[in-house]
Formats: sequence, C-alpha cells, structure tokens
Amino acid sequence: MTTKLMTASNTERSERDVMPLVKMLTVAAWALLGIGLILSLFNINHFSDRNTSLMVGIGFMVGSVHIYVIRTAIHLVHSGASSKSD
Repeated sequence: MTTKLMTASNTERSERDVMPLVKMLTVAAWALLGIGLILSLFNINHFSDRNTSLMVGIGFMVGSVHIYVIRTAIHLVHSGASSKSD
C-alpha cells in the first residue's frame, strides 16, 4: 500500500477574489426581492395563509434579506482579512 505525501512549497496563502461572488449575491438578492414584491402585490387582495403565491412572495422577500446578509458578511470578512495582510 502506498501513501501520497504532499508538501506545501509556498507558505503564503493566495488571496481569493470574492468580488464576483459579492456582486452575484447582490444581484440575486435584489432580483429575489423584486420577484417577491411582484408576487405579493399582485395577490394581496386575498390576504390569507392559504394564498400560496402571497406566501411564496413573502418567502422570496425574506430569502433575499438572508442572501444580502450573507453577502455582507462575506464582504466584511474579506475586507477585514485584506486590511490585516496589508
């Protein structure tokens, strides 16, 4: 039985570019918020928990806030790590 041995020749970590991810999450959050608003506003006449499209619209709006919070956390962690390495 053979084992593979890996060596780390470069001790410095390469910085990851997270800006495309941050921009994609921003666009996704705003798009989901827009979809949620449209679904909710078109179906607000029957305000009930049995109104599926209204509940889905509210879910999209809540989900967009969660995505935006995750995007902000990724951006803050990356900017904090960048300022420490400088």
